[in-house]
Amino acid sequence: VRQGTVEIDEALTVLRDLPYEDLGYARLDHHRPLRQGYPEVVLAQGKTVEQVAEIMVRLAERNPLAMATRADEETYQAVVEVLPAARYYPRARIIAVGERQPVADDRYILVVSAGTADLSVAEEAAVTAELLGSRVERLYDVGVAGVHRLLAHRQMLSEARVAVVVAGMVGALA
Repeated sequence: VRQGTVEIDEALTVLRDLPYEDLGYARLDHHRPLRQGYPEVVLAQGKTVEQVAEIMVRLAERNPLAMATRADEETYQAVVEVLPAARYYPRARIIAVGERQPVADDRYILVVSAGTADLSVAEEAAVTAELLGSRVERLYDVGVAGVHRLLAHRQMLSEARVAVVVAGMVGALA
C-alpha cells in the first residue's frame, strides 16, 4: 500500500484471513509462514477427502508449497482433481502441491529406521524434510536386533546435523 502497488481494498482482502481462515470444520493458519517460515501442514488422517481437498486448495492459493500427511490414494485422487499439479509420495503418504524449497546447505538430516515396518513413518519424516529444503540421507533397517548394523554407519551418524530415529514397538521395548 505504501509503495502504491496494492490498493487499500485489495490489501484488506488479503489481510482478512490473517491470522487464520475459518472453514467451519478447520481454521487454517495463514499467518504461520510469517511466524515459522513454513506453511501449515494438513494431517489428512481423520478428515474427509473433501475436507482435505478444500484445505489444500486454500493453502496452495497462499503458499509456494502445500502438504498433506497421512494421506491415502483416495485422498490424493480428490486433491489432484482440484489441484492437477499435486504429487503423491505413497510410501510417505504425503500429498504435495507447489515448489520444493531449495536445499539450504550441504549438512544433512539423517532419517534412521529400526526395521522395515517403520519405513512409512521414516519416509514421512524424510520427504517432509526434503520438501521443506533439507538434504536428507536415509539409513533403514538397522534395528536393535543387531547393533552391528547400526554401528557400521558411525561416520554417517556423527556427521548428521540431526538424526530422526523411527522405531516401533520392538525398538521401544529394547
